[in-house]
Amino acid sequence: MTSDKWTATDIPDQSGRVAVVTGANSGNGLETARALAGRGAMVVLAVRDLDKGGTAVDAIRAEHRGADLVLQELDLASLNSVRGAASAIGDRFERIDLLVNNAGVFHTPRRQTADGFEIRMGTNHLGHFAWTGLLLDRLIPVAGSRVVTVSSNAHRYRSRIDFERFGVAQGRSQSAAYGRSKLANLLFTRELQRRLVAAGAPTVALAAHPGWSETGILRHFPGIRIVHPLIGPLRHSAAMGALATLRAATDPAASGGQFYGPDGFMEMRGHPVLVPSSARSRDAELQRRLWDASQELTEVQFEV
Repeated sequence: MTSDKWTATDIPDQSGRVAVVTGANSGNGLETARALAGRGAMVVLAVRDLDKGGTAVDAIRAEHRGADLVLQELDLASLNSVRGAASAIGDRFERIDLLVNNAGVFHTPRRQTADGFEIRMGTNHLGHFAWTGLLLDRLIPVAGSRVVTVSSNAHRYRSRIDFERFGVAQGRSQSAAYGRSKLANLLFTRELQRRLVAAGAPTVALAAHPGWSETGILRHFPGIRIVHPLIGPLRHSAAMGALATLRAATDPAASGGQFYGPDGFMEMRGHPVLVPSSARSRDAELQRRLWDASQELTEVQFEV
């Protein structure tokens, strides 16, 4: 691991770069978009709720006058929405320098996506898998382009993937379902990086996790109002949580396949550094199986 205290002031100038951030209307996604816009990037805020997205745009422009921002509707729980949004962005932009797959759901009322997938795997992984595949042609020609996918330390816990039931409900535990989706994020990143290298593409794929940051992802967690005073001191702000993503996205020293997270106790809070991931996430055969299953379910084929 590294030990330097990397902050948003270390983000290089992003002028002339196009960054697309999913879930950019709140939490870590909003802070990621805010920081990139503040360093000169044109930022596309890809959000499910356009009203909340508009509020986020106003908040960023209040801090960074003249920020170059674009709002794009995107519901990762619907492959039709993913295809429509990717087509709209592809028509508007000839190049994308940075794709940040940030949006996610955790403890939410039990339901399925529009395509019948378990909501966490369908949104956190399959939606982003299709989204990335449909936009990759705008990234591959661009020197220095990156795909950064936000995972979680939950990828370590109760996260074995049953490919016989992949994409559908696997057990009753919502925490386990979330862990599987976050493992999938890492497996996807590693397999995408392998394929990009094999193709000789200039694009690289990295992953990050925010630690335990103060966002709305736990809003449906039972008893959150009761336990919040107890867990509050263990968490850090959304701005701090976004730093791992921002480092993976902008640090000139970062390279494909790396995983960034906080440097504090149990990686729950702190400054972003290189962190290890589980042995399961590094299993090359598992990465290939997930890739093949994801292509079959989403019907999206990658150029690499």
